[in-house]
Amino acid sequence: MQSEQNTLPQFVSRKIRVEEAVGTTLAHDITEIRPGEYKGPSFRKGQCIQPEDLCHLMRLGKRHLYILDLDDDHIHEDQAVLELASALAGPGVTFGSQPKEGKLALKAIYDGLLKIKVDALVEFNLLADVMCASRHNNTPVKSGTLLAGTRAIPLVIERNALDRALEISHRHYPVVAVKSFKPAQAGLIITGSEVYEGLIEDRFEAIVSAKLCAYGATLKDTVILPDDQEQIAAAVSTFLERGVDLIVTTGGMSVDPDDVTRHAIRQAGVDEIYYSSGVLPGAMFQLAYRGDIPILGIPACALYHQTTIFDLILPRLLAGEHPDNRDLAALAHGGLCLNCHTCRYPDCVFGKT
Repeated sequence: MQSEQNTLPQFVSRKIRVEEAVGTTLAHDITEIRPGEYKGPSFRKGQCIQPEDLCHLMRLGKRHLYILDLDDDHIHEDQAVLELASALAGPGVTFGSQPKEGKLALKAIYDGLLKIKVDALVEFNLLADVMCASRHNNTPVKSGTLLAGTRAIPLVIERNALDRALEISHRHYPVVAVKSFKPAQAGLIITGSEVYEGLIEDRFEAIVSAKLCAYGATLKDTVILPDDQEQIAAAVSTFLERGVDLIVTTGGMSVDPDDVTRHAIRQAGVDEIYYSSGVLPGAMFQLAYRGDIPILGIPACALYHQTTIFDLILPRLLAGEHPDNRDLAALAHGGLCLNCHTCRYPDCVFGKT
């Protein structure tokens, strides 16, 4: 039977007799060894000693213990991490009330888009006595999903060190948050003369509908049109007049002469329009806006690849964001799909900027 050596500064710990330990807090782990059965901590640092623990401690050969003796300038790890988690967690984020060894997990309250302020997270982790690790920014998450974990690293942290971490978190609030998805209704325009004339069967409607449904949105209506710029522009205008929250067009995004969909979107009248993204598959993607209504141009690659630029942009739009050309360019870092035999998105590197 053995115990961890006391390595805490003398000003935060003192030695007492076991008989005096009830109600005090251990400053070290106490290891128990039962040959052939168990070797590990029987009592953990930070544990409050109860009357029923005294006999067990004596059986382990303990006659004296080191206990925490903290002043106002020093905070136990469990109390510290509660303050850290509270400062880091923004809307849509929750955490438990019972830390373990100075650690707490931050989890999603509802389905939505995870938002991490990356620069703030780096600044936070530059401090010596605290840390927080998170999932990637802009990851779609479900209720109950683990988002981040934070801890106070030493058993006892100085108050001023903790306050520096809290100041960073408050200044950049919220460092960790979840944006809920809006219950949007979408209009879908499928373009291509070969589909319109019935030469090939459309597969886009099922794909788009399933991806919308995954985020709580619905497909209000679908039209199939030939490669005719005037007809496509008119259909975009009609959907705008009908008050949809989102318009998706498919096909006609390339630079071939008969690829007119992207020009038709401009003709319909838009306030912003951005063509191409730093993503493969999905380089020939177009994103436009009429006011706050997004109009997406999905290239044909979405028929042949399970995950594309559409999967990276759609959840951001449904979370109420307004991506622009810089956002599309920023996706280049992490924007290369590896075309794995079994797609694991979003649990993979694709789209993780």
